[in-house]
Amino acid sequence: MRKRVVITGMGAVTPLANNVKETWQGLLAGQSGIATIAAYDASALPVRFCGEVKNFSTDGVLEPKEARKIDPFIQYAIVAADEAIRDAGIRIDDSNSERTGIIVGAGIGGLPGITEGHKTFLERGPRRVTPFYVPRSIINMAAGHISMHFGIKGPSLATVTACTSGTHSIGQAARMIQYGDADVMIAGGTEMASCAMGIAGFAAAKALSTHNDNPAAASRPWDKDRDGFVLSDAAGIVVLEELEAAKARGADIYAEIIGFGMSSDAYHITMPPENGDGAYRAMQNAVADAGIDAIQLDYINAHGTSTPLGDRAEFTAVKRLLNHRLDNIKMSSSKSMTGHALGAAGAIETIFTALAVQNNIAPPTINLDNPEAEFTEMDLIPHTAKTFDIHYALSNSFGFGGTNGSLLFKKYTG
Repeated sequence: MRKRVVITGMGAVTPLANNVKETWQGLLAGQSGIATIAAYDASALPVRFCGEVKNFSTDGVLEPKEARKIDPFIQYAIVAADEAIRDAGIRIDDSNSERTGIIVGAGIGGLPGITEGHKTFLERGPRRVTPFYVPRSIINMAAGHISMHFGIKGPSLATVTACTSGTHSIGQAARMIQYGDADVMIAGGTEMASCAMGIAGFAAAKALSTHNDNPAAASRPWDKDRDGFVLSDAAGIVVLEELEAAKARGADIYAEIIGFGMSSDAYHITMPPENGDGAYRAMQNAVADAGIDAIQLDYINAHGTSTPLGDRAEFTAVKRLLNHRLDNIKMSSSKSMTGHALGAAGAIETIFTALAVQNNIAPPTINLDNPEAEFTEMDLIPHTAKTFDIHYALSNSFGFGGTNGSLLFKKYTG
């Protein structure tokens, strides 16, 4: 019998708040974290809004000198990890450090540091480039800094699978516990790509919403007026433990991870196939891994990015997964409030889905004012959070390059 894996700690930095409690409260209240860009002058950009992290501070976690050496995406990850480890009530010391591992992914990594360093190189020459240029920007340094900060001496990995990075990190971390490679895993994703170059790149790919006149209403999954996703920044970290070890130390348990599925579209660099076949196979693999029937699912936290093709493909895949039996399941997109945090999306949405399972309440899909007719077959929880029994829930992430991941959660009842 394989080992059971549970979530015992959570930490988050999001456009809604810089901790889990306030982020969750904001989601349930239907608050949007999307606004006009405040960090820099975006007037020359075609898209001038995003989901920025606001009022962020590393005080109490990192010394100012250390914080200056690392890119924001690493700072976010360390602060989220600090919250998650404190939330879990776990102490990492010589007795368990070698059996504690970490997997933290990102889709892009230190884009602000890369662009700033390039500017320095062009304007001031190579001798003025900081020696921290490379280590502050590469993706595995999020996991590296967390391991150094907390003394984690087990496996240390970084998953880089675009918008699926966070989901893949958590799924692979759970499997490392199941396979006996570790007893505790710190896992998640982080991202800070909302700098001018990030916005310009995604806008050039025609991926972003252009609702500059009303940013809070720009992310509108399944709505007739959706026109692209909203780029955002975030970090989400969870503490995973083997069930019996967690029980032995009296840990509070949020939910159990019972299924993990992956697939590849093998179709296009940015677009999914219209039939959502890759998404379907990832979900089906997660359901099979969990050993349940898809019809037992109560809730799906959708990838739901608010792109015309992506929303339709995912909905088609869900219908196929459930054999068109949509009456007894609900689905929503928290990205309607947080925006799309790329490599961090699956990590923060793991947190949201686990909290939904624990508390029997699912966040709404805000801005769903005029759903397309084909999407009215399912309750997409428009506007207002909904309370209902949630025993099994699925969380989806799909990324550029056709990479897909799904995690399946079960209510922990002791």
